[in-house]
Amino acid sequence: MSNNGVPNPIHYWLLSIQIFLFSSSALNARTAHGWGTKHQNPIKGGSHNLGDGSSSSSVYDSYQPYSPIFDVPSFGARGDGVSDDSKAFQVTWSAACAVKNATIKIPSKFRLLISPITLQGPCEPGLVLQIDGMIVAPGGPRMWLKPELLQWINFKNLHDFVIQGRGTINGQGSAWWWITPRILQNQLTNRNSRYDDTMKPTAVRFYSSLNLTIRDIQIQNSPRCHLKFDNCAGVKVTNLSISSPGDSPNTDGIHLQNSQRVEVENSTISCGDDCISIQTGCSDVNIQNIKCGPGHGISIGGLGKDGTLACVSNIVVQNSIMVDTLYGIRIKTWQGGVGSVKSVIFSDIEVSNVKVPIMIDQFYCEGGTCRNKTDAVSLTNITYNQINGTYATQAIHLACSDSIPCTNISMGNVLLTPSTTTKGLMQDLCWNSYGKSLATVFPPSLNCLETGNPLSKKASNFNRTHFTC
Repeated sequence: MSNNGVPNPIHYWLLSIQIFLFSSSALNARTAHGWGTKHQNPIKGGSHNLGDGSSSSSVYDSYQPYSPIFDVPSFGARGDGVSDDSKAFQVTWSAACAVKNATIKIPSKFRLLISPITLQGPCEPGLVLQIDGMIVAPGGPRMWLKPELLQWINFKNLHDFVIQGRGTINGQGSAWWWITPRILQNQLTNRNSRYDDTMKPTAVRFYSSLNLTIRDIQIQNSPRCHLKFDNCAGVKVTNLSISSPGDSPNTDGIHLQNSQRVEVENSTISCGDDCISIQTGCSDVNIQNIKCGPGHGISIGGLGKDGTLACVSNIVVQNSIMVDTLYGIRIKTWQGGVGSVKSVIFSDIEVSNVKVPIMIDQFYCEGGTCRNKTDAVSLTNITYNQINGTYATQAIHLACSDSIPCTNISMGNVLLTPSTTTKGLMQDLCWNSYGKSLATVFPPSLNCLETGNPLSKKASNFNRTHFTC
């Protein structure tokens, strides 16, 4: 105040500056702590330092430009590949799941060791898992702390979820691949349960989820299947790299089951089983620009095991390459199954040194001798167009059911020649398969489809009224 008791204007000016500075500090503190959330410093907006001098303001940030960031180190993950970071990852997931358009970040140079885990929704829409480092599995059955062997990382009940990044999911499967059920029983921590070879874990599984995108990451060395979608819809897989050795048993690349509206594109898959496997309940599946090999090719089936109902429809496989694979494009069904496979297109497929490029096997049987059965999954409206390249054993093998023929098979612009290293070729086979060749096929033995009306010829053998798709 002035000497006469009147407030000095300078005091007003100084007080205004103090209030402004205090307000700015409070606002910055709120922003740094995640817009008022209770966590100390796990959520950050905008550009985020990944610990290697780089910034997260990369191409991926353009998808969620204003998303809050949940980085796993802020929730206690050590990322050294030795310490079990499962709890920290689970806590990070739970926190991000509750926030719209959140991003969970695994930084580059981070090795996140994760035991079997279920990451469950429903979550707020727009959740992104950004993998720039590596997620690694325990190094074999001795380190498997839970008896649930069907999957390692299990995503469940999600909607509008994305996995992306420059990183890797490593299943460390070599310790599992050739282990016998007896040894597996001795090595697992829960020895009271009975295990068999089919119970080795899938690396990444999605169950009962909608509108999923998986892009740009690598998945490698799974104990069994690498990536599985079960009871999902609206799936897009793009620019993936999936890899395991060609002799690693049952290591399918991508496995689809009871899933609809699926796109798989622009990906490279090498494994010890089917590069892509399409099972019952799948429809509206579009596969394109896939490089497959080594592996067993792209397959529909095996369907109808133990007399079960199988329904598959509207499948397109196109613009893909098979190199050094056991099969090219294959449909396989068990005897005794019921249901149908219909409206399938195989188009613009290049094969190189593939053992059997084109196969239908309705006598599929694993592990020994299977009894002959009358019922079979019916196959109709199957198109082969622009299938070109080299084969190692047999150009075509169409073995349709004795009682239920394959119908409306269309074949055209097929050119297959023996590989230069081929020894002991087998004669091409068309058995009980009906349709027509629409354009040039080579060798001429490929032009082996039967014509006429198979229904009247085989009608007395049909027994299919009790099961339909």
